[in-house]
Amino acid sequence: MKPRVVFSLFVLAAMSLLAACQKANKTSPAFDQAAHKAEIQKWQSDRLASLTKEDGWLTLVGLFWLKEGENKLGSDHKNAVVLPKDKAPAAAGSLLLEKGHVRLVAPPAAGITVAGKDVTILDLKDDNDDAGPTMMKLGSLLINIIKRGDRIGVRVKDTESSTRREFKGLEYFPIDPKWRVEARFEPYQPAKKIPITNVLGMTEDETSPGALAFEIDGKTYRIDPIVEKGETDYFVMIADETTGRETYGAGRYLYVSPPDASGKVVVDFNKTYSPPCAFTSFATCPLPPRQNHLPLRIEAGEKKYVGIVH
Repeated sequence: MKPRVVFSLFVLAAMSLLAACQKANKTSPAFDQAAHKAEIQKWQSDRLASLTKEDGWLTLVGLFWLKEGENKLGSDHKNAVVLPKDKAPAAAGSLLLEKGHVRLVAPPAAGITVAGKDVTILDLKDDNDDAGPTMMKLGSLLINIIKRGDRIGVRVKDTESSTRREFKGLEYFPIDPKWRVEARFEPYQPAKKIPITNVLGMTEDETSPGALAFEIDGKTYRIDPIVEKGETDYFVMIADETTGRETYGAGRYLYVSPPDASGKVVVDFNKTYSPPCAFTSFATCPLPPRQNHLPLRIEAGEKKYVGIVH
């Protein structure tokens, strides 16, 4: 073959290869590490702002379970719902529980408000209500009703809590694209009910739409997300070989977007975070189900809190 013909064929092959690469780049752009780092840094900033806000988890100072009938509240230690000293009157009223419904009955002098208005008698919504719970305010205290299974409780927050004032900040593993994995969604037909137990030993069935299967270092793992009421993103609870060592002992949480049309789900472990019970002993954190205990070290996301838990 003549040299000129060989050169022409080489040029045509090179041009074809270049065109193919350009076409591939249009459909499968290279991973942008800088953009990913900026995304995680913003997520970390948003996480800190949410945790430290006036009604964030650092302000939680009390949790009380109600009995059927009258439950008195106030700072007197004899009350069923004991509010922090110097933050509320000794007798601030009563919470009447009747067949799953709670009504507040309080004297005008108690100073309890809802949406900026004084209240003395009011039916209260719990945190399972579509509109959210009724939030009562008493000085720096925020009080609302929660429902866990068949139990009704009272959650008390204090915007001036010592946990919030003495917060030590958050620590993270270095941001690493290795821990941003593409998972394959394997739907359950029908959706599967998964028993989820919380730190108080209460167990409730939650709905899992399917498994997320992914590979790390050549090995395949599966985890079950659940769908929370009112949420579109999937909620994932995991434990791994860092749990109880570098990360919180009861596991970590993560949200992921639902699968795309091809069934792909991005699971970015750089966005794993500690549950509320890492910062307060008054939370009702759900625990990772057994199938979500991963036999590897996920060195990504939020580390164990180094401050004191009140």
